[in-house]
Amino acid sequence: MTEGIVRQPKDALDAARLYDRVAQESSGVIIRRYSTSFGLACRLLGPGVRQHVENIYALVRLADEVVDGVAAAANLDVAQITGLLDSLEAETDQALDLGYSTNLVVHAFALSARATGFGTELTAPFFESMRTDLSASEHTPESFDRYVYGSAEVVGLMCLKAFVLESTYTADEHAQLVLGARHLGAAFQKINFLRDLAADFGALGRSYFPGVDVDTFTEAEKARILVDIENDLRISAETLPMLPASSRKAVALAQGLFAELTGRLAATPAAVLSTTRIRVPNLIKMRIAAAAALGRLPKENQ
Repeated sequence: MTEGIVRQPKDALDAARLYDRVAQESSGVIIRRYSTSFGLACRLLGPGVRQHVENIYALVRLADEVVDGVAAAANLDVAQITGLLDSLEAETDQALDLGYSTNLVVHAFALSARATGFGTELTAPFFESMRTDLSASEHTPESFDRYVYGSAEVVGLMCLKAFVLESTYTADEHAQLVLGARHLGAAFQKINFLRDLAADFGALGRSYFPGVDVDTFTEAEKARILVDIENDLRISAETLPMLPASSRKAVALAQGLFAELTGRLAATPAAVLSTTRIRVPNLIKMRIAAAAALGRLPKENQ
């Protein structure tokens, strides 16, 4: 029965477990250092789910730093940055296949992808959107939808795979959860676009919202964008009670933080948004976190 099976020495298995652990610890450091909001939400996840989400976030953050962060700060040109992003995608694809990478962040991501059951059907659109940032400065409605799907909605779908890993749903229920995850990811991205309007245009030369000129940004344009965001948040909030207990509070916190930010964006004049980045004060974040920790979902879902 065991003929042909290659057995690993015990010390090799121990080394593999140590490598896995170090890789995942590295991912945990990244989310805590780079994102106050997501780091806060992750604390409310069940331990197993939390590690998967940290692993996913770390790769997303790494790719973002290639496109907009450290690579540019190192004075690399677009061709060089494109090559690095292509290499990162190829390395990720290989790790998804082999279950191993010499890059600790990629290795941790592959562990979670393989454990929760997703692959290039989600990573390919993500890298495509990241690559778009290197060449496109404006979007049509069609390219905007593709960009938001690849840059944010697929990340929500990756996290959803971790959330429901040990749960059972009907096909209809799962379809509802997928819809909620996509809309929540889309809301997060659009909110970030709106609050980073000035920085994206001034520093990066990008205008994400189709037809919006940052120099002449109007209240009517702001209102139209906010209606779209509020619709995304409403649809995603409807699926909150369906999530397993191990992830429900964390997602409620993330939803609450971005709903608060949406309210602050709505209260800020369009002319101010085109020059200033709006944020949620830490004290307010703590209040929202406390409510989520106590299991308080939006009123319509209780």
